[in-house]
Amino acid sequence: MSDTLSTQKRSALMAIVRSHGNVSTELKVVALFRQFKIKGWRRKQRLPGRPDFVFSGRRVALFVDGCFWHGCPKHYRRPTSNRKYWDAKIERNRKRDRLVNLELRCCGWRVVRIWEHELREPRRAVSKLIAAILNGC
Repeated sequence: MSDTLSTQKRSALMAIVRSHGNVSTELKVVALFRQFKIKGWRRKQRLPGRPDFVFSGRRVALFVDGCFWHGCPKHYRRPTSNRKYWDAKIERNRKRDRLVNLELRCCGWRVVRIWEHELREPRRAVSKLIAAILNGC
C-alpha cells in the first residue's frame, strides 16, 4: 500500500514526533524513578547521543529505545510501503546507536539501553534492573 499523504504532509507529520517527553518510554521511566525513589538522574544532558537519562555521579547514560525507531529484534515490524527508505533509516539508527555506545564507553561512561517493550513488564522488575545497573551489580 502506498503512502496516502504528500511528501510535504508526511514531512510535517514526522516533524511533530519529539525526541523528548515520549509518554510510552521516557515518561514511564520518570514515573518508575519517582515511584521507587531512584535519585540522581538528569535529562537533556549534552553527551554524545543525547541519553534520555544521565546519572553523572555514577557515569551511567541510560537510553530508552523505541521498538520501531531502533529496530527491536522482537517487535520491529517493517513498513509495507517505502521499504527501501525504512530499511536504510532503521539501519542508520542502529549504526548510530552502536557508535554512540562506543564513544560513551571510551569516555568512561557505562551505557544502558532499555527497549520500549521492557517497560511493559512489571514495574518492580524494571526498577530493580535499573537499580542493579546503577549499583554496578
